[in-house]
Amino acid sequence: MTTGRNPRRTPGPGERQRDPERTRARILEAAKAEFGAKGFAGARVSDIAERAGVNKQLISYYFGGKEGLYAELNNQWQQVSAQLSSADLPLDEVVAGYTMSTLHDRDGARLMAWANLSPGDAPPDTGQESGFLQAQVADLRRRQEAGELPADLDPACLLLALFAAASATVTLPRIASAIHGAQAESDEFTRYYADQLARLVRHLGGGQT
Repeated sequence: MTTGRNPRRTPGPGERQRDPERTRARILEAAKAEFGAKGFAGARVSDIAERAGVNKQLISYYFGGKEGLYAELNNQWQQVSAQLSSADLPLDEVVAGYTMSTLHDRDGARLMAWANLSPGDAPPDTGQESGFLQAQVADLRRRQEAGELPADLDPACLLLALFAAASATVTLPRIASAIHGAQAESDEFTRYYADQLARLVRHLGGGQT
């Protein structure tokens, strides 16, 4: 005999994974927003959980706590950065890509600013971040040896300058707005600024605009 109820069905493997993956993603986005607004020390697990709409115990379950969340966000940043700084891309496109990433991911850019303005506020570097950045220096040195950059530039100092320049609309919005007369965090200005930085980098290599 049948009833009007739908029979209970066992979810497939893909369906069983879907909700946990969405939950992890919500937690990470919430953590990025909290860390970007308050720094690592100021962000509270309970606030992250409330923003994500989950029980705070899930943060421990999925990430092992606040430090695990921060580490996972750092891993994500390195993955995105590796794509943005691909050796196959010319340097002007790399710099423009980093600049545009601050428009698409304001919370991530603010998180990076917090970690650098208040280094004691963030968990200690395990060496992974330092290793990643040293690899970026090595790539600039390779580009320099290939003639893409002037030989008298220190690749390490150049990388530092390019990071600072690419993040300026987030770290120096008031100065940027005062200098240019436009809203520094607007889509229009960020795109214009990214193009100008790309032109500057092409000039470094002797290219035309």
